Amino acid sequence: MARTEYYDDPDAPVPNSVVVAATAAVLDEQGRLLLQQRADNGLWAMPGGVMEMTESLPHAAAREAFEETGYEVEVTGLVGTYTDARHVIAYSNGQVRRQFNVCFRARVVGGGLAVSEESRQVGWFTPEEAAGLEMHHTQRLRVEHAFGQGAPYTG
Repeated sequence: MARTEYYDDPDAPVPNSVVVAATAAVLDEQGRLLLQQRADNGLWAMPGGVMEMTESLPHAAAREAFEETGYEVEVTGLVGTYTDARHVIAYSNGQVRRQFNVCFRARVVGGGLAVSEESRQVGWFTPEEAAGLEMHHTQRLRVEHAFGQGAPYTG
């Protein structure tokens, strides 16, 4: 299913749902961030996705990280909350959503690097390497916050 992201775009479709989602900001011992190139839009992003009805947000972040990258992760903290109403995501099935995303800090506790049907590529990136990757600017904001050490973002 194809995905198109809009930001502060008067031509964006009107959202028809609000979705609760979680993202895992997984850092390794060298301070590199785990990123995937998404299969649905070709952009780079941290692993993440929609919370299921039977799970908590931290569990959703860990599950999505495993499904999309092959790594088992443990949530260790909070990067921030991301709820900007100007960010609209449209899918080819007609769903147009606003996203309520909570980004968690996490660390690897098992598994191994693997590409899934949701990811074209997966890898570890320094802040300088991540800056050169093509990603939506709302994701870039999360990446910058993930590399930082400040208080959780509340936007």
